[in-house]
Amino acid sequence: MAEDVNKVVDLNGAYRHKVDAKGRMSLPASFRKVLSTDLVVTRHPDDECLYVFEPDGFNAWVAGVFEDAFGKFDSSNDLHVKLRRKLKSRAVDVSIDAAGRIMLSAEQRASVGIGKDVVVVGNTGYFEVWDAKRYDEQDEEVDLGLLFKKS
Repeated sequence: MAEDVNKVVDLNGAYRHKVDAKGRMSLPASFRKVLSTDLVVTRHPDDECLYVFEPDGFNAWVAGVFEDAFGKFDSSNDLHVKLRRKLKSRAVDVSIDAAGRIMLSAEQRASVGIGKDVVVVGNTGYFEVWDAKRYDEQDEEVDLGLLFKKS
């Protein structure tokens, strides 16, 4: 995706990985093929998992949060400035290393309960990193049938 910054990266699938003692996690090969080497890791708003974006995608996500909540970001509004500061302070810039891994900070892992076993889940514009047990519990509660039932 590095060649076209306006293109939204579309990542699919769920992959089980391990986080090593230093906090490094390998990315799925299919993700590495389409992602740039610079990424942004941030916490899910409810601290359920980590979101990983390309930098432009993260900034677009922040802008979208303000559009959904307020219609737009207003730099003259103190509340907007404080909320954006909070969102940006939770984000960490990372780079994919030569072995195809990213670093997940100890603080971020602790905040969302990530242990050694994780599930990396593709999404449109970003991917998620879940503690494997938490992901499995959450995934069991989702009923895809709700999308296909006729009224």
